[in-house]
Amino acid sequence: MYIADTNNHRIVGSASNQLSSPQGMSFDSYGNMYIVDTNNRRIQKLVVSCDNTISTANPTTEPTSPEQMTSIRNHTSILPCSLPMIVLIPTSSAASSPIQFRRSEDISIVSIITSTCNNSLSLTTQWTIRKCIITCIYQIQLNSSIGTTFSEIYIPKQTLPYGVYQLILTVTLMNTSSSSSSTVYIEVVPSDITVNLISYGTSMITQGYNQDIQFDPGQYSIDPDEKIFNLFNWEYRYYCRIYGLYEYPNLNNSLLTVDDLRIDPYNPSCLSNRTGFQFYNAIQSSLTILSNSLQSNRTYQFMVRITNRQNSSLQSTGSLLIKVEQLSSPLVLIGCVIETMCVSNSDEFQLLNPTTQVALFSICDGNCTVNLNITWNVYYGQMNSSANVTQWTLFNQTNLWFFGMNTTNFTVTNQLFLSNPQIDLWKFEVVYTFLMTTSSSSLNFLLNQSPSNGSCRIHPFNGTISDWFTISCQNWFDQNGIKDYTLYAWTNNPTERMAIAYSSISTYEVRLPMGDNQTSLLQLSVQIRDHLDCVTEVNVSSVIVRRDTAAINDFISAIQNSSSELSNNQIVQLLASRNQNIVVQILTSISQQLNDESVQQILSIDGLSTSSISFSSVNMHNLVLNQSVLTEYQTQLNSRATARDYLITFITKLPITTSNSVKIQSSSLSQLTKATNELTRSTLSIAADRCYHLASALYLMRTQISFEDIQSVSTDLVQCAANLLSAVNGPLQERTMNLDLDSSRANTFPQDYDTDLDSDWSNPNLFADGDDFSWETIQKNRNVYYQKQSFNQIVQQVNELISLITSSLNTHLNIGQRFLIDSSQVFMTLEITTLQSLTNGFVLQIGNGQVQLPDNFSSFLDILDQKLSIRSIMEPLAPFGNSSLSSSTNLSRLISFSFVDQNQNELSIRTMTNKSIEINIPRDPNLLIPSMILQNVTSMNSTPHHLIYHYHYLNITSNFPTSIHWQIQPLSPNVSYLFIYKFDGVPQLNTSMKEIDGWTVFCSSNLINESIYTYFLDNQRTLNHQSIIFGLRELNSTEVNRTCSSNASTKSLPITNEPFHFTSNYQMRMYSSGCYYLDENNQWKSDGLIVGSLTNLYQTQCYSRLI
Repeated sequence: MYIADTNNHRIVGSASNQLSSPQGMSFDSYGNMYIVDTNNRRIQKLVVSCDNTISTANPTTEPTSPEQMTSIRNHTSILPCSLPMIVLIPTSSAASSPIQFRRSEDISIVSIITSTCNNSLSLTTQWTIRKCIITCIYQIQLNSSIGTTFSEIYIPKQTLPYGVYQLILTVTLMNTSSSSSSTVYIEVVPSDITVNLISYGTSMITQGYNQDIQFDPGQYSIDPDEKIFNLFNWEYRYYCRIYGLYEYPNLNNSLLTVDDLRIDPYNPSCLSNRTGFQFYNAIQSSLTILSNSLQSNRTYQFMVRITNRQNSSLQSTGSLLIKVEQLSSPLVLIGCVIETMCVSNSDEFQLLNPTTQVALFSICDGNCTVNLNITWNVYYGQMNSSANVTQWTLFNQTNLWFFGMNTTNFTVTNQLFLSNPQIDLWKFEVVYTFLMTTSSSSLNFLLNQSPSNGSCRIHPFNGTISDWFTISCQNWFDQNGIKDYTLYAWTNNPTERMAIAYSSISTYEVRLPMGDNQTSLLQLSVQIRDHLDCVTEVNVSSVIVRRDTAAINDFISAIQNSSSELSNNQIVQLLASRNQNIVVQILTSISQQLNDESVQQILSIDGLSTSSISFSSVNMHNLVLNQSVLTEYQTQLNSRATARDYLITFITKLPITTSNSVKIQSSSLSQLTKATNELTRSTLSIAADRCYHLASALYLMRTQISFEDIQSVSTDLVQCAANLLSAVNGPLQERTMNLDLDSSRANTFPQDYDTDLDSDWSNPNLFADGDDFSWETIQKNRNVYYQKQSFNQIVQQVNELISLITSSLNTHLNIGQRFLIDSSQVFMTLEITTLQSLTNGFVLQIGNGQVQLPDNFSSFLDILDQKLSIRSIMEPLAPFGNSSLSSSTNLSRLISFSFVDQNQNELSIRTMTNKSIEINIPRDPNLLIPSMILQNVTSMNSTPHHLIYHYHYLNITSNFPTSIHWQIQPLSPNVSYLFIYKFDGVPQLNTSMKEIDGWTVFCSSNLINESIYTYFLDNQRTLNHQSIIFGLRELNSTEVNRTCSSNASTKSLPITNEPFHFTSNYQMRMYSSGCYYLDENNQWKSDGLIVGSLTNLYQTQCYSRLI
C-alpha cells in the first residue's frame, strides 16, 4: 500500500525526498506509479523494477500542473508513446471522503489527459461507475443517453440514487495496449425539501373570514430529488400565530401545534376554541381552516414543519401569511416563472439572486370572470426583530426596471437590486380588483448574498496565444458554497466579451486569445458563482496577449503535411486532450488570430476595403491587381480555410453538458465562423449541426437557468447562424471566392462510385451548361451543385435554430421587454407586445431598416391571446435561393420579421387591399453607385433635325418585375423639362399624335433635392413589358410660365411640333429596384409586393399585404 502523505511531502513506501505536497496517485497496467506532485507542478513516475523495488524515474521528464490546475504544460516524452496521464477535477481519492453532490444537482467530472505518441494521438476514453456499499464492486449501467466515452462525464440530476460511488476513467492508446486509469469518489446526498402550504410557494394571500382555507403541503411541497413529493414519507405539524402581535404559542420553548389544547398565556392561539380546523387524512398532510374561525382585519402566519419518518434529523418548514378580510374574494396565487431562480429559505421569504432578473406569474383560482384590473406593487422591507415582523415601504420608482405592471406576469430586471444594494428584503404584490372586492397576494424575497471577500489574479501579465496563464481566485466565501469560476475576455467592448473557461476549482490555467490589434491588451473578468447560481463578477488585471504567427504557421503546415508531423504539433496535442476548456480555448485563440489575419491581409491589398473580408465588393473581380498579390491572397485565404476546417472537427468530440459548456462552445463557434469567406462546406455542416444542438440544449435548460445566461448564449448562437447563412450564400451570390478544398472534394471520386449507379456525382447532365460538357464546366458546376445542396441544409437548420432561440427567450421575456443583437454579422430583435399596441400602427426599427404596420393591424391577426412576440432579423446578404434571381439579390440585405404566438407558432397574415405593410430595406454598403452620365444635348442644336424629344432606350426584360427610377440633373438650375415615355415602343406627342403611356413636367421652381429631378415607375407598371423608351424636351419660357408658374391652376401637357432646343446640358442616372420574398421552398417570389416611391440609392421601400 502506498499513501499520499501531503504535509510530510512524501508517498509512504517510496522514495520521498523529491516530492512536495503530493495529492494523489494512480497505477498503470505494469504496476508503475504516477503521483500528482503538486508544488513541483508535475506527474512523478515511479517505475517497478524486477527485484520488486520501486525506482524513481527522471522527475523532470513529465511535469504537469498540480491537481488544482485545469490544464497541462508541455512535456517531453522518453518513449515514442508515453502512458496517458490523467487528472480528474474535482478529485477525491478515498471512498471515506467523497465529493458530495445533492441528488438535485447535475454531476460533472472533467479530466485532463496528456499523452505523447509519435505514431498517433488517437485514444479512447471509458468511464465505469461502481456503487460502494462496503467495497466498490457493484458496477452500474447508466442510461444510454449519458455519454461514458468522453473525457468528462456528465450525469443529470436525479439519475443516481443516494450513496457513494466510484467513478473510474480509463484511457487507452488505440495503436498500443497501453492504458491508464484514474478514480474519483462521489456521494449523492439528499437535497432540502421546499415546503409549500399552497401552490407555487406564495408568501401571502387574501381571504374572506367566511371562507375555508386549505393547506396541503403533501400535494404542493417539492422534493427536488424526485419527480413528485412522496407525502407518505413525512410527518406534519402545523403552527399559527397572529402576525405582528404575538409569537407562535409555546411552552418551555416548545412550539404548540394548532391542535394542542395547552395554552400559552403570552401568545394566544389563532383558533381560540380549537375546533376551527379539520385534517383531510390520517397522516395530516392536508389541513383546512374552517370559515369564521379567523377574525377579519387581521393577518395570520401559519407554519408547517415536516419530519422524515425514517430519519427524524431530516426536517423542513414552510410558512404562509393570510390577510383576512371582511368580504370574500377569489384566491390569487403567485409563483416564479423560473423555479430555480426562487429558492425557499424555510421562512416567509424566497431567496433571490440580485444578479438576475425575477419573472413572476399570477393566477386567479376561483370565479375570476369579472376581473377588472390587475396591478403590481413593489415594496422594500426592514425586519423588526423585536416583533419578529417585516415592515414594508412602497417602492414608487416605477421605471424601466419593471415590465407587465398591469398584466398577470410581472418582471423586474436585476438593475433594481444592483442599484439598491443596501436593501435585502423585497416584496412583490399583485392586486386583482373585481367589481365588488379585491384580492391580493405576494411573494417576499430575501436577497441571496453573492460570493464575497475574495480576489482573483492572473500570472503572467504578458505572453502570446501559445502561453499558459494562471487564474487564481482565493478566499472567496459563500454560505451556499462556491460552485464554479468562469473567465471572460474582451478587447475594447465589454458587450462583445467571450466565455473562455470555467472551473470548479479556484486555480486553473488557460490559453487566451490575442488582445487589441494595436496594443495587444486583453481585458478579463471572472464570475464566481455559488450553488444557487448567485454570481459576483470581478475584473482581473488586463494582460498583454500577442499573436503567435510562427505557431499558427507550423500548425497549418502540419495539417497540410504528414500525419507524423501532425501528431507532434503542440496545438494538435492539446486539441487531442478532449478537455472541453482546453479545446475551446485553442479554437477561440486560433480563430481570433485567423480573423485578424484576414483583416490585415485585406488592408494590405491596395484597392480592397475591410468590407471585402466577409463579402467581396461586386467589382472586386474587375480590380486591376498584381497577379502575384492576388495569388498570395487566395493562397493565404485557402490556408486559413483549411485550418478552420480541421479545427472544427474537434468540437464534435466534446459533450454538451452544463450551461457553462453551452456557453463556451457557443462563444467559440461565433469566433470560428466569423470570417465567412473562409468556411468550407464541411466546416459549415459541422458548425450548423453543433450550433443547432447547442440551441436544443439551451431550450431544454430554459426553465432552469437565468435570463442573463440565455441572453449570452442566444447572442453567440444567432451570430453563428448568421455567419453560416452568409458563408453558404457567398460563393453562390458571387460575393466570395470558391475555396480550393470545396472544389477538390466536390470533384474527388466518391468511395461508392463503382457501386452507386444513381449517384448525382456521376450524372454529367446535372453539371453541364447546355451542350457544354467540358471537364472544366463539369468541375465548376459540380461544386456549385453541392454548394446549393449545402445551402438548403443550412437554411433549414438555421430556421430551426432561430425557432429554438425564440422559444428560449420567450420563456423569460415579458410585455415591453426587448432582446437585441446589433453586430456586424446580424441585427436581431425579439420583443413582446400586446394586440392593443398594434391597433394604432406600429413601427419596428430593424437596424437602419424599418417596418411600418398599418392601423388596426391587430384585426388581421388570427389569435386569441393578447400577448405575442415580434421577431425581426436583418442579415448582411440575401440568400441565393433556388430561383434564378441572384443577379438581383447579391447586393441586397435581407429583412425578415415574424409574429409568434404564446405556443411558439408563427402567424400568417394577410391585410386588406388598402392596408399594406411598409418595409424599408437598406442597400448593401458594398453597392457602388454609378456616376451620372453627361448628356451633351446642346451640341445637337447646331445640327438640323426634326426631333421634338431627345430619346433614350432602356431594356427592362426580367424574370421578375422591377421599378424604374430616373435622376436628371440640369447643369443650369433654371431649366424645366417635359418628360414622356412609352413601353415597348417609341412615344409620340405632338399636335396630331399622342401615343404615350405617361408624362410629367419637371419645373425648376420645384427643385430642392441637389437640383435633381426624379421620376419613378413602380414594378406593377413595368409588369409584362420588355423595354421602355422615354423622351425629354426643354420647355421654353412661355411653356414654363403657363405650366410651372404659381398662377397655373393645373399642370397642363405642353404640346408642340417644334424640334427640341436645349440651353443646358444635363446629367442622368437610371436604376431599377425590386421587392422579393423567399417562400417556404427557398424560391424567390415578387407577387403581392410593390416597390414604393421613397426608394432611393440607399434603401428600397416595399409594400406587402401578407407575411
